[in-house]
Amino acid sequence: MRSAQPAAPLRRALALAAAGLLLAGCAGGHRSASAGHSPLSSDGSASGPAAASGPGAASGSGAASGSVAAGAAGATPLRPLPTAVPAALGSYYAQHLDWQPCDNGFECASFKVPLDYDHPAAGDLTLAAARRPADGAGGAPRLGSLLLNPGGPGGSAVEYTESVAGSYQPAVRAAYDLVGLDPRGVGRSTPVSCLSGDRMDAYTAVDTTPENQAGIDRLVAADQEFAAGCQQHTGALLGHVSTVEAARDMDVLRALLGDARLNYVGKSYGTMLGATYAGLFPTRVGRMVLDGAMDPSLDSLTGNRTQAGGFETAWNSFVQDCDTRSDCPLGQNPQQAGQQLDALFSGLDAKPLPGPGPRQLTEAQAVTGVIEAMYAPFLWPELRSAFAAAKSGDGGGLLTLSDSYYERAADGSYPNLMFANMAVNCLDLPPAFTSPADVQRAVPDFEQASPHFGRDMAWMALSCAYWPIRATGAPHTVRAAGAAPIVVVGTTRDPATPYAWAQSLAGQLESGRLVTYDGDGHTAYGRGNDCVDSAVNHYLLEGQAPAQGLRCSK
Repeated sequence: MRSAQPAAPLRRALALAAAGLLLAGCAGGHRSASAGHSPLSSDGSASGPAAASGPGAASGSGAASGSVAAGAAGATPLRPLPTAVPAALGSYYAQHLDWQPCDNGFECASFKVPLDYDHPAAGDLTLAAARRPADGAGGAPRLGSLLLNPGGPGGSAVEYTESVAGSYQPAVRAAYDLVGLDPRGVGRSTPVSCLSGDRMDAYTAVDTTPENQAGIDRLVAADQEFAAGCQQHTGALLGHVSTVEAARDMDVLRALLGDARLNYVGKSYGTMLGATYAGLFPTRVGRMVLDGAMDPSLDSLTGNRTQAGGFETAWNSFVQDCDTRSDCPLGQNPQQAGQQLDALFSGLDAKPLPGPGPRQLTEAQAVTGVIEAMYAPFLWPELRSAFAAAKSGDGGGLLTLSDSYYERAADGSYPNLMFANMAVNCLDLPPAFTSPADVQRAVPDFEQASPHFGRDMAWMALSCAYWPIRATGAPHTVRAAGAAPIVVVGTTRDPATPYAWAQSLAGQLESGRLVTYDGDGHTAYGRGNDCVDSAVNHYLLEGQAPAQGLRCSK
């Protein structure tokens, strides 16, 4: 689970409808890199509409029923950008999209954005987009474009949209062009690149529970190699993949699509991207759904520790389900299950298990495999089988789950998912830790939050300490004063984006509407719950946001 933060992959299960999030380094917090157009005030004060009720304040319908505080104390408010397009950016907003037929009835196009919005003359990036045109079935009126983002950071929205567009309700497909934009640094847009496949294999296998100085040195060396590889192969782009910049790219695309407002469904890290857009361009928000929400007000350390607790909650839910199954390989009660998990990890720390061919399953990869299965209950049977195989000496099942997390291909290659993940996270927030000594001091708190995964996740959070580019973001609240209603969806036992994050984001947003799904897995919309799906689809089609505090269950 060696990633830099909220975020894991589009994984083989695009049917999960979201890329996962892992906070192993830096969690979302965003502002532009330049003081000239920074949406965050250097003194913590906001200008323009964001200042109306003070930092992170929630008012009126924005205060989510039963929510936690509307943002962490001390987080800087995100302030809107000027509503007028700066003259220096006029040519980008005036481009023409040349849509051409591509895969499975989709149309594809590319367009230019500045590498650095504050210095457009520094050069351009090319971004890739794909769309499924509205089919107008039943004479449905066209509602414009609906941008989809699966999360990550690093998940390809183009691949995601091509995969899930057909699963959207027919009425939504009839009314909207469904659009995927690969953010800067991701997928088919100008990508971040870091390590070869064999070096990624080595990176994913490095022990993340070092017990002595030699183990710490190996872990640090792996993080340093990753960072150096990204700098060598990516160049100047590495300093310009922040969430603020990606949100500004979305506004360029909105204009090129001919939409006065941005309609958007973002999942996981996609909620951070959408919330950032809303904070920067509140008057351009259309119908926006943020599912599996992140809390932009948290610093990296708090976010990583909180997420560790989310995976512990998901593990406990898995164990409760496993206890009801005849094929459960984990004993007769939750205590036995936890003991067996700890014993498995400890045994692998001493001696890896054989996997397919010459490959072996290490402790780090086993942890990643278990984490992968926490994202969706439909993966739980596979995890039970993988546990049973591991007990008989075969690490192949857990290694397959780990490979799925990283989207490792059968030929040993990796997509740029984790490269972009680290690059965005390390730019968006200062690192959780700056040295191994910091991690060692924090391990007890992480283990208290998550007895089974806390130690691993604490050491994983060291990754950004060695990043070659200084973070340009900071924890912040997002009020988006004046925006249309924004629907925030939270799942009570979500492993990667704990429910409290959705409560906090909905409370920060002036127009936030919280929808709660009392269930398991990462994200809720489009995963088969009629209550959630009906509420979101009605909002997308009619513009009527769900009642504040709507609660849905299995």
